[in-house]
Amino acid sequence: MITVPAPAGPGAFVHPALFYRDLTEYVAGVGGFVRDALAADEPVLVAVPGQRLDALRDSLGAGGGAGITWTDMTELGRNPGRILAALQEFADRHAGRAARIVGEPIWPGRSPAEVLEATRHEALINTAFAGRPASVLCPYDVVGLAPAVVSDARRTHPVLIEGGRDQPSPAYTDAPRVTADLDGPLPEPDGCVARLAYAHGELAEVREYAECWARGTGLSPARRSDLIMAISEAAANSLSHGGGKGTLRLWTVAGPAAGVVAEIHDGGRLADPLAGRRRPSLASAHGGRGLWMIHQLCDLVEVRATESGFTLRLHAATP
Repeated sequence: MITVPAPAGPGAFVHPALFYRDLTEYVAGVGGFVRDALAADEPVLVAVPGQRLDALRDSLGAGGGAGITWTDMTELGRNPGRILAALQEFADRHAGRAARIVGEPIWPGRSPAEVLEATRHEALINTAFAGRPASVLCPYDVVGLAPAVVSDARRTHPVLIEGGRDQPSPAYTDAPRVTADLDGPLPEPDGCVARLAYAHGELAEVREYAECWARGTGLSPARRSDLIMAISEAAANSLSHGGGKGTLRLWTVAGPAAGVVAEIHDGGRLADPLAGRRRPSLASAHGGRGLWMIHQLCDLVEVRATESGFTLRLHAATP
């Protein structure tokens, strides 16, 4: 059985990457982590792709999964920007106890854009959980994933587990450096792109323009409404925090990833890299509500914070 290092003391946080090559190694590593948590009477959240959930449940035997919160990561983490809020909320529900979490945000078949945003999530875990008594184990399929993805895992995890042994990661890098490396240029869209520049007093015009354009896409009325709401929140952030003006671009994507993309760019800065990745309280005087809502409404949110400004690409899949 593979043993995952436990927090060194009160307030300590452990974030290891488990590199596995087959289902046997997966079940041994993740299953051992879960069993240790149950033996210590610690709350456990397991958020992994559906097939992995079934294998883990089977390995624990009848009744062995009692006390575990099971979540299909293909649903929770379709937009990687939603994951961190769910992990923090689980830990918050068990305040005062050392929570144990299994989170597998990257699996074979993820698009490059999803992988990049999931890597951003992995880096930000270290910031969000700093000083909290918790362990977050992140499995990586080193056979099915591209070598570059595994290399990034070495940069986002302070501890690595390979071949049943744990060791510090020599490549581990702090979150600001990783996220800066991820903020490269977004690829330009193919085909026709609709564009609207907006400024103070024109939020209603942004919504009307986006609604009119979206009626000609394959989005259902409900998903169209979700996207318009997300665009409105992003544009409102531009007007409040992005220099009072911005640009909206809209286009469709064909093929396996068919859907609609809305891009909002302005001259703002992302002062808090965790903005939108934690559910804001109603009493909070801080921002982040708009970004949090955007993450909940969209199937994928691409984030770029650079010297030239702040860009959000909002994706809504069509059936």
